[in-house]
Amino acid sequence: MVKKSWRFATLAVHGSEGGDPVTGAISPPIYQSSTFSFKNAQHGADLFAGTGQGYIYSRLMNPTQAALEREMAFLEEGEEALAFGSGMAAISTTVFTLCRSGENFVSANAIYGGTHAFYLKVLPRLNIGVQEVNAADLNHIEEAINERTRFIFIETPANPTMDLVDIRGCAEIAQRHNLKLVVDNTFATPYYQKPLLLGADLVVHSATKYIGGHGDTVAGIVIGKSRELMREMRKGVAQDIGGVISPFNAWLLLRGLKTLAVRMDRHTENAMRVAQFLAFHPKVEKVYYPGLRIHPQHELAKSQMSNFGGMLAFEVKGGLEAGRKFIDAVRLCTMAVSLGDCDTLIVHPASTTHSSYSAEDLKKAGIPAGLIRLSVGIEDVNDIIEDLEQAFKQI
Repeated sequence: MVKKSWRFATLAVHGSEGGDPVTGAISPPIYQSSTFSFKNAQHGADLFAGTGQGYIYSRLMNPTQAALEREMAFLEEGEEALAFGSGMAAISTTVFTLCRSGENFVSANAIYGGTHAFYLKVLPRLNIGVQEVNAADLNHIEEAINERTRFIFIETPANPTMDLVDIRGCAEIAQRHNLKLVVDNTFATPYYQKPLLLGADLVVHSATKYIGGHGDTVAGIVIGKSRELMREMRKGVAQDIGGVISPFNAWLLLRGLKTLAVRMDRHTENAMRVAQFLAFHPKVEKVYYPGLRIHPQHELAKSQMSNFGGMLAFEVKGGLEAGRKFIDAVRLCTMAVSLGDCDTLIVHPASTTHSSYSAEDLKKAGIPAGLIRLSVGIEDVNDIIEDLEQAFKQI
């Protein structure tokens, strides 16, 4: 059904197979069932053996979940995908698939705070080591690898610093050491960045964010370029841990995919305008947005992304206290965690999303104590800028 000449926005709307292959429904059905019947005893035995076609139990697989996984693999240009109940379920299952007790991996140190907390709180109990490094310098990644290292984990653009990591360069290092490369692609989405085509082995998403796009569901997704590895993840870890996505949430993400391109275009258009406004504002110390030419990794962003996304960060002159006053003064922008919603969301990472970082860790990751993160929404950009301006006037 799919024409090779179709572009991403068209593919996102029409999907890999058009309507539902069983019924022809343009909007895929929600199979809100925990359990599926067998045709006979042999059919049930075949399903459990993995030699039959069909469904058993929604912790193992559900038709709505399968539809979501098919479309995410299609859009990321991978072989297979696996959907989870949260982004952290996706990341933890990835780690447990690739690493065993006594082994380790190398991770960027500028990452989502929940991922960092998982490293600190959970992995030591299982004797899985992690070396967090400044991944913007590929030498730091190479230096951290040893004989027990199994994979490299990066997030680009990074949360919340907007640092970029050279995916191609990381892939070369991973291949040289026979390691897997895992890329968190949450900020960029497959619309703007295709890590698998740049050499990554696995892509993870907090699908709660831009994939869903409306702040109404929590989910995670892993996409791989190796069907064998993805099936090892599904049968070896995911099914037994049980971090499953619900059929309704899978359907919400399928709905979100149809508008992903148009939403990302508006997020990015607004973010660029806001970043330019902040860059020239006398009360702003620094702006972090890879779309600005002043960003130190602007050229890298252009080489591995097709556009720059809706996330940015900035520092207000006057430090932490001035930043707090600024956040308290906004009216249109919503003070909340998460990102990728239609609404513009503003947050102080050091005291919220990245509060799992110690002061030393914040410094190593390049996260200033007064940094403000802005997830630019799809409202009229003039209203967003006017809200920021009135907040500046109050500090």
